[in-house]
Amino acid sequence: MITALAVLAAALAAAFVVAPRTLAAAGPGDGFADQRALAGAFHERFTEYWGSGGRNLPPGLAGIVDHWFRYHVAKAVIAAILLTVLAALGVLLWKAFLRAGGTGAGRSTALASAGILVTVLALGSTAAVMANIQGAVAPFSSLLPMLTTGEPGGALADTLDQVRRGLAGHLSTGGPTPPALEVMIDDFARYHVALAGVAAVVAVALVGMSAASWRGFAVTGPSGGRTRRVLGSFGVLSASAALLVIVIGAANTATAADPAPALLAFFEGGW
Repeated sequence: MITALAVLAAALAAAFVVAPRTLAAAGPGDGFADQRALAGAFHERFTEYWGSGGRNLPPGLAGIVDHWFRYHVAKAVIAAILLTVLAALGVLLWKAFLRAGGTGAGRSTALASAGILVTVLALGSTAAVMANIQGAVAPFSSLLPMLTTGEPGGALADTLDQVRRGLAGHLSTGGPTPPALEVMIDDFARYHVALAGVAAVVAVALVGMSAASWRGFAVTGPSGGRTRRVLGSFGVLSASAALLVIVIGAANTATAADPAPALLAFFEGGW
């Protein structure tokens, strides 16, 4: 069973890297050969959108946003399945480690090392699920980092300068805001609300795991030293992870409440 789950986890990890681009291209709209082609198309369509002066995304840009939505949904689903498999594999490995008390140091070390690796990978998968849910909820904002990669030039550089001036004016005077900028600010707020909400759910789960670990630690007698060490380690790890996730959630909540300064900082390279 452990071997089968390990093979399945490896296959899902490969699928997480390879499959989302193919699955995203299966929907309506243009396909993109690679990330560079997607970024180039987004640069062009974003410049056109800003110049249009309207709120509604033109078909070309809407197609790119839909493509990016499908990409993040695919990654979130695969990461969630991978997390489930890793959790099951981790439980089996740690149970095997606890049963291997008198079977030799080599086997115990191998099981402990494998359990630690799977636990770390599960935490990474949790982060991947969180990030891709955020990207799926607000794919437009998730695309924005492509605008500032490298040294934008030509029409894109002029557009980004106008965006920065518009945000600065919005913050300093509170005057009329270009419709496209209103859409960006609203979507940027949604982007951070999404992560704050997911972080709250994950934090509750981690706190519950920590409480369960410490409860098991408390009821395990002195003779179960190995079990107590495992439970204590999981109690500390899950509590520490919960604290980190709570900090992330609080930061995103604050940004969602007032997104314009953070959006300006992003376009100025400070976010």
